[in-house]
Amino acid sequence: MIDSATHRRLLPVLVYAALTSAVVSSLGMLLVPTISDELGVEVSTGQWMLTVNLLVGAVSTPIMGRLSDGPHRTRLLVWSLVIIAAGSVVAATATNFPMFLLGRGMQGLSYGIVPVTIALARRYLAEDKVRHGISSLSVTVTTGLGVGYPLTGILAATVSFRLAFWCAAIFLATTIVVVCLVVPKGPDEQAPRAPFDFVGAVSIGLGLSLMLIAVSEGSQWGWSAAPTVGLFAAAAATMAAWTAVELRSRNPLVDLRVFRNADVLVANCTAIGLGAVMYIGLSIGSLVAQSPASTGYGIALPLFWAGFVMLPLSVGSFGANRLVRAVSHRVPLRLLLLIGAGLVTASAVQLWVAHDALWEIMIGMFGFGAGMGMTYAAMPALIARSVADTQLGSAVSFNQVLRTVGGSFGSAVSGAVLAAHLGPSTRPTSTGIDLAFSIGAIGCCVVFLALSVNYVLSRANHRADRVAPVPQ
Repeated sequence: MIDSATHRRLLPVLVYAALTSAVVSSLGMLLVPTISDELGVEVSTGQWMLTVNLLVGAVSTPIMGRLSDGPHRTRLLVWSLVIIAAGSVVAATATNFPMFLLGRGMQGLSYGIVPVTIALARRYLAEDKVRHGISSLSVTVTTGLGVGYPLTGILAATVSFRLAFWCAAIFLATTIVVVCLVVPKGPDEQAPRAPFDFVGAVSIGLGLSLMLIAVSEGSQWGWSAAPTVGLFAAAAATMAAWTAVELRSRNPLVDLRVFRNADVLVANCTAIGLGAVMYIGLSIGSLVAQSPASTGYGIALPLFWAGFVMLPLSVGSFGANRLVRAVSHRVPLRLLLLIGAGLVTASAVQLWVAHDALWEIMIGMFGFGAGMGMTYAAMPALIARSVADTQLGSAVSFNQVLRTVGGSFGSAVSGAVLAAHLGPSTRPTSTGIDLAFSIGAIGCCVVFLALSVNYVLSRANHRADRVAPVPQ
């Protein structure tokens, strides 16, 4: 048991730890043009600072999620924060782009922080605080971006992008201290002690890596070229083998059997779909805001002010999260998920057809924030009400994996589109920007349509169950 003072401090400390994902994310999209210029690479190549970060996140998150179901959650959280801090130092001191990518890869562990904090909240918070805690932790990343991006822009513009990474390292150091002081140390005697699924961990890591490399390099090699086709085939075979291993394992890395639950399936499908299309809109919107007017689409916003473009994202996310908390007891979670996806879709379409003025970009970001706030609050709640406590870390982390995989695909696809449409100045052309926005908007429409059909069918099934005669 933990004392009442620790109970009061625990959620704020877990939220503070979850903010590391927002801090690290704010060092990504906004700085792609700046770091590309500083380290002498094309903007399309600079997109790899996003892709490698997401790739490591996609591979590490299921591993961290599975470990968070075990007895050493706090130790896992602390060591992950240490590695992320070390990655920040590596990126801050990098003298070339490969070294910088190494630092960004180490920072990819930040995507696994939220599932670990959710597992800690589920274990140690009072029962009446758990639902509120999970909702708050789920949207912390989106809300924190509205603060992280402006600070990153100010630091990078006034001094250097390196200062932004040094500040991230300092923030992470303070996080490590407060986590060590407040979060129960463990080991947790109530947690199960099951063997770790090393085969599953290696298989999913290899499969995701092959798939994302194929997506990232397909436009350069050619989509029908032997290396591209070979990587896709190898990725499909590896993921099929991983699925077979997980279904047969007594202690799987990810318990795929929970997909039989309709709520879990809906949440996970939404995570990967919206994760991909939202990342396209966010990354391309940030690029448009900073690009020079000579490109034909750029708003030419100085880096100092470019971070404030994301402020509406934070405002929308925070407001939507508060709304979800207020109405979730009266409005079905699936309906909240549908409304959130609708807001994201409307914003993606709006950015596709109107992105020539700063106010248009900011309206789109507000809509993205509101939609993400709703969907990111609803998805973990759907999962948490449908799985056992011993599976929560794994189930929520896999949802995070799918968000991250979706984001990786979005980053890779947008990078591939931009690489295929470069102008004489090595910057993307208007055609490339429009095409990337259109892919995101069409993808959002597909996700929203699928959720709409699912919601209508689930309501019809619910009504049919209520009127069905009771067997005598």
